[in-house]
Order: sequence, then structure tokens, then C-alpha cells
Amino acid sequence: MPFFITGDCIGCSACAKICPVLAISGEPKQRYEINIRRCVSCGVCGRVCPKNAVLDGHGNPCKSIPRKNWKKPSIDTKLCSACGICVTWCRAEALRISPPAFHGDIHVFAQLHEPAKCVGCALCEENCPLGAITMTEAQA
Repeated sequence: MPFFITGDCIGCSACAKICPVLAISGEPKQRYEINIRRCVSCGVCGRVCPKNAVLDGHGNPCKSIPRKNWKKPSIDTKLCSACGICVTWCRAEALRISPPAFHGDIHVFAQLHEPAKCVGCALCEENCPLGAITMTEAQA
């Protein structure tokens, strides 16, 4: 179910800047809106909203969560076929296909190359055809 931005929105654009599917638009200092056709209910918008002005698909207010506590993808390299679907879905460009470890190496796989760029949207996990990606709690 799509998320919703309430009247508490201050128009800071944090949600629009981070949305992995570009579902949020608006004007500065005015209430932003979520395009319900594009929203994938990943919750990233709610995690960055400084006013807790985002409601989840059940009408519950989302809580702001520090980025260091966001879930990140963990990739099972034995299952991954390096198809690249996760890389394509990752608008944040946090994932890549690993380079070969040595000349002639054919075991390549997806990897979280830039963890700081990951927004924790889980689109990589949801779209992996082999189930090789699992979103895991942030490591301390």
C-alpha cells in the first residue's frame, strides 16, 4: 500500500531527494505528494522526514531513523548468478557486480560496493530472481 504525506510536511524535499523510484514531488516549503502509482512502499521517505509527516500504507506515522541504523543488503555469493538485476534496480548506485578476483575467474557476484549510498529500500532483495539478497540489520 502506498505511503502518504500529511499536512505536517514542511516542504524540505528530503523525501523527494531520497525516493528510489522518484515517486515524490512538490515545491519548496509546501506539502509534497507521493504518486501512488509509483510508490513501492519501501519506507525510505518516512525514515528521513524530520517532522514524521509520512504515514505508511496502514495509516501509521513513520519514525525518523538515523541512516546508520538502516538495513543493508547481504548477498549470498553462492546463490548469486551476477545477472545484474539488483544493480539495475539500485538507483543509489550502491551495488555492482564484483570484478574477477584473478585472471580467468568466472565466479563474480553482486556486492554492496558503496554501503554509504544504500538507502535501504530493499528493491534489490524484492527483485532478485534467485533470492540471493536479504536485508539485514546494520552492523554496529
